[in-house]
Amino acid sequence: MTDHAAVAQTAAQRFAGEVRAEMARQKRTAGEMARALGITAHTAGRRLSGAVPFNISDVAAVGEWLGVDVTDLMRRAEAKTQAVAS
Repeated sequence: MTDHAAVAQTAAQRFAGEVRAEMARQKRTAGEMARALGITAHTAGRRLSGAVPFNISDVAAVGEWLGVDVTDLMRRAEAKTQAVAS
């Protein structure tokens, strides 16, 4: 894995972490997310673990489902990425 790929994977995992954190704040479950996004529970779990990055349509749908602007979720994930890089 190249350094660039490792950074991208880490960013995907951090974004997934932000989604998990927001879901916890709202007391939402992975099963609810799967139903809202029209994906299987298995796929939702892989997205939430960061094993498979959220695709652009999933990013938009999860933001709408959570009632959170996706740029806020991305900004939070980016802030953590920058904090780790510092």
